[in-house]
Order: sequence, then structure tokens, then C-alpha cells
Amino acid sequence: MNTGKTPFELMMAQAQEMAKAFNPALENFSPSGFEKLWPTMPKEIMEMAFGKGISKDGLDAKTRLLLTLAGLTMQGAQADAQIRLTVRHALEAGATKEEIAETIAQMSMFAGLPAMTRAMDLARDVMADDKDDE
Repeated sequence: MNTGKTPFELMMAQAQEMAKAFNPALENFSPSGFEKLWPTMPKEIMEMAFGKGISKDGLDAKTRLLLTLAGLTMQGAQADAQIRLTVRHALEAGATKEEIAETIAQMSMFAGLPAMTRAMDLARDVMADDKDDE
């Protein structure tokens, strides 16, 4: 019995049917925007957990988040939700939109233009949402 589908396509179809059986509302579920369910941490919490709380003379949360954004871009900007969350948290930690754009742009030399373009598109979406919230 050849359905013309790859094993991955068959597995995905089976998973979708299973999700619909568990909860019919999942039929229209889209993972895009799922990260909005994760709250933005206040800057003080980020500093305690990821910034000066680790080492009082070390990197602050903003710098750590910009480094994380650079690393995610270097991976080919394939982790959409993680990039959007990192941009959102970087803004909360005090990073400017210019600093975020510069961090991503610098990675074009190492990760390539497609990765930089993808990360920049994701960051722009978050920054546009942030502007709408004001």
C-alpha cells in the first residue's frame, strides 16, 4: 500500500488526527505566536537570574540577551519562538532596537545573509508588536 507520502508526512498526519481527537479546538491551532503565552520577565528578575546575580562584576542581562540573540542567529535563525522571546526580553532589559538590529546584522558575516534576514524579520515583528503595546 503506497500512499505516496513520506514516513514523516504520515507521522505528522497521524499526530494531527490524534490532537483533533483529544481536543477538537486544536484543529485550528497554529504554533505561530505560541511564545506570547510566556510572560516577559521584568528586568530586575532577569538581572537576578541571568545578570549581576551570577557575578556582580559580570555581564548584565541586556548584554547576555544580545549574546543569546547572536547565537540564535548563528544557528541559522531557525528557532523562531526563541528569537522572538529573546528580542522581547532584550527590549525589557533595556536594549534599544538599534542594538538588537546591530547584533543581528553583525552575525551576517558569520551566519550568512539568509540567517541574518530571517532573524531580522522575526525581530522586526516583535519590535512592531512592542510599539503597538505603547
